[in-house]
Amino acid sequence: MLRPLRTAFAVAAVLGLTACGGGNARPKADLAASKITTIGVNSYLWRASLDTLSFMPLLQADSNGGVIVTDWYVNPQVPTERMKVTVSILDQDLRADALRVAALRQVNQGGQWVAAPVQAATTQKLENIILTKARDLRQASITE
Repeated sequence: MLRPLRTAFAVAAVLGLTACGGGNARPKADLAASKITTIGVNSYLWRASLDTLSFMPLLQADSNGGVIVTDWYVNPQVPTERMKVTVSILDQDLRADALRVAALRQVNQGGQWVAAPVQAATTQKLENIILTKARDLRQASITE
């Protein structure tokens, strides 16, 4: 019963706002908008993710779907351990909840790679690095 009433109210509100438009006046574009649609996902998050993971070999990079998958990476300083990372960009807006990082870790035991737990802080740190880089890229585009 409330749903049709809410829908009618929303439509009336939108129509009322469009009537106040003042002719052909269009809002000015933000030069560094947080919503970038030239690719399927936010371009700042996309570029920051690729930059952050540039030391790892890539298996897949789908800008329309917003998915980056790395191949296994072995740190030369810890050759008995390897990591694989998947970054998912879930939205076109530059927001913290538009980014998900998942990681897999394996350790070499007797010549066999065995699954091992990833510290929770690892994925959180990667997300923070990517978000900081994305914000820096956006800020740089504003000041240019």
